[in-house]
Amino acid sequence: MTFDFARYRAEWYSGPAAARRDILAGMVGTFALIPEVIAFSFVAGIDPQVGLFASFVIGIVIAIFGGRPAMISGAAGSVALVAAALVTAHGLSYLLAATVLAGVLQVTFGLLRLDVLMRFVSQSVRTGFVNALAILIFSAQVPQLLGVDWHTYAMIGLGLAIIYLAPRVTTVIPSPLICIVVLTAVSVAFPMPLRTIADLGRLPDALPGFALPAVPMEWRTLAIVAPYALAMAAVGLLESLMTARVVDDLTESGSDKAREATGLGLANVAAGLFGGIAGCGMIGQTVGNVRYGGRGRLSTLVAGVFLLVVMVPLRPWVAQVPVAALVAIMVMVSISTFSWGSLRDLARHPKVSGVVMLATVAVTVATHDLSAGVAVGVLLSGVFFAFKVMRMMRVDATYDVGTDTRVYTVSGQVFFASAEMFADRFDLRDTAARVRIDLTGAHLWDVTAVAALDDVVAKMRSHGMVVELVGLNAASAVLVDRHAPLVMGV
Repeated sequence: MTFDFARYRAEWYSGPAAARRDILAGMVGTFALIPEVIAFSFVAGIDPQVGLFASFVIGIVIAIFGGRPAMISGAAGSVALVAAALVTAHGLSYLLAATVLAGVLQVTFGLLRLDVLMRFVSQSVRTGFVNALAILIFSAQVPQLLGVDWHTYAMIGLGLAIIYLAPRVTTVIPSPLICIVVLTAVSVAFPMPLRTIADLGRLPDALPGFALPAVPMEWRTLAIVAPYALAMAAVGLLESLMTARVVDDLTESGSDKAREATGLGLANVAAGLFGGIAGCGMIGQTVGNVRYGGRGRLSTLVAGVFLLVVMVPLRPWVAQVPVAALVAIMVMVSISTFSWGSLRDLARHPKVSGVVMLATVAVTVATHDLSAGVAVGVLLSGVFFAFKVMRMMRVDATYDVGTDTRVYTVSGQVFFASAEMFADRFDLRDTAARVRIDLTGAHLWDVTAVAALDDVVAKMRSHGMVVELVGLNAASAVLVDRHAPLVMGV
């Protein structure tokens, strides 16, 4: 797709009214971003400043280079879950190296326009991905619910009540932000034994600085970070492109998914070089941005810049936020992320769709690897589809006494999965003098199908039968001429 400068300029500024809406929506998006970025940093086992730096840098870069205006991207839970194991085993420096490598992989993905591969991710796989993400986010909170006193449980309960009840009173301020303010005020007014964000690690007190990841530049380092980088890249792309599709639907406009992938990759490379974790599109914040009126790239930029502008002066206050507030927010995120309707759909939809969804969830939860779950889901979808198409292939036989001719009428798709069944439908020791194979209603897709046809024809001719092929379509004929030219002879 060629670059349209006029359209790009309009995505930044289309008038004072649109700019004002973008700025206000971006500022609201920042307040919706802060609690979850801190909470996701907590899930990944890193200092809050690492997630905040990432969201600041990603917001700026993807606003410029992304393919979907109005997208809010930052340190997201799906990537944090992948990163947690690397941080635990090797530390932050290796995470930053993996972030840069993940960005390079995403840039490559976008430049090669491999976004078309997303078409192979079925709805069942996407639902399984979302459900598995919700389960993993919730399970990551379980350690915070063990070995604590009643104060923590009470604060989590209060936080959940605020999150779910506050929108009934007002939607101007995001309820997670209200939860943080109220729980912090309560913990300050009534001191109690609670962990705070200050106990989790450092908060930003200045702008992030450029630095290469402090890891040995050797093959062993690449062997350590590559699997995590690949998983982070795959998960980030999947969630970002899914989010872009949601915005397309909400705004009734299209977007360049390949450019979005490239922009995300550049953003993650920059994030890793400025001390941040990899990120991706954030569905909740993006939908909120659009609903508050954000439509252009300015809203994305404001959400990223305003994040650090707000966090640096508020650092002493943010440090007092109780971890119980973050747990409440993450429990809400997991509940709202899970597709509860998919449980009802298990009884209504075809069983294979349910199997694909459940397999995606099971593999993801068992391995804590979202990309592995998606890979298994896509593989199962392909197998089930091939099996369904295979069963639609038919070979009907009739006999013409007058000409002593056996006519085999083939219909459906002949390919690697149905080729053996296709060959089994022919009587290779038929007593008829002539055999006509009518392929008018069939299509040969690959060399396995051609080889099966070649084998059937060769064996019939070896038994003295005269074999004639009719109705071969143009594409199938090209394949036969290339790989089995003798089949067309009589």
